[in-house]
Amino acid sequence: MDFSNLAKQRCSVRGYEQKKVEESKIEDLLNAGRLAPTAANKQPQKILVLDKCESLAKVNKSANCHGAPLVMIVLADKETAWVRPFDKKSMVDIDGSIVADHIVMQAEDLGLSSCWITFFDPCILKEAFAIPDNLEPVAIITLGYSSVMKDAERHIRTRNPLESMVFYNQF
Repeated sequence: MDFSNLAKQRCSVRGYEQKKVEESKIEDLLNAGRLAPTAANKQPQKILVLDKCESLAKVNKSANCHGAPLVMIVLADKETAWVRPFDKKSMVDIDGSIVADHIVMQAEDLGLSSCWITFFDPCILKEAFAIPDNLEPVAIITLGYSSVMKDAERHIRTRNPLESMVFYNQF
């Protein structure tokens, strides 16, 4: 599938079949995260894969994972992430977000559905999974086979027109 159609097809899914995601697909998802570009190629990303009932129960104490059979927590190392010298802005969130985006787009290409979750309690996550202090949880990604119907035409109704967001040469 070409990228434009893939991007139009991808949406956040909040209902999953209780079917395991195949190991080969999990590996493809992880490789997509590994291949994601990062600032100065520092590669601060870490991905915590949750596919056991006990782990899924723990992550659900921090966020609603909508019954997904597979959850990936994307983290980034604050000590490794590149920092812009002019204003000292760390790229930790940006790098983690690019990794998360690669994972959700790869999921769609593999026939899986996903939901990118940022509404979570990082303290609960850090405690539940013994996440070191240098690692910042950036996103929780739920993954699996959708149990709900996707609305392929939603972008026509829900996205702002280009002219409301694009400016050429000046504002």
